[in-house]
Amino acid sequence: MRVAGMALFPFILVKNASFKADAILINHERIHLRQQAELFILPFYIFYLLNYVINLFRYRAHYPAYRNIVFEKEAYEHEAEINYLAKRKWYRFLVYF
Repeated sequence: MRVAGMALFPFILVKNASFKADAILINHERIHLRQQAELFILPFYIFYLLNYVINLFRYRAHYPAYRNIVFEKEAYEHEAEINYLAKRKWYRFLVYF
């Protein structure tokens, strides 16, 4: 799995300029920006890393550990819904625990 983009509040970083036009990727990262804002940024990164480490023990492999991070579950489930953030309720990621 290769990283195409990353949300580091308040920025979205993309691997190359062509990804700026990828609406699904940008929406996925915008979902992460909202999650980060809800958790006042630093706690998001702590919970993200902690969830990943716990998942590594649970799944014993990087990819399933990553895909089962609660923040990623929400972002992947709704990345194709371009208007998702307009209707999303605050702290929606909690339903993925």
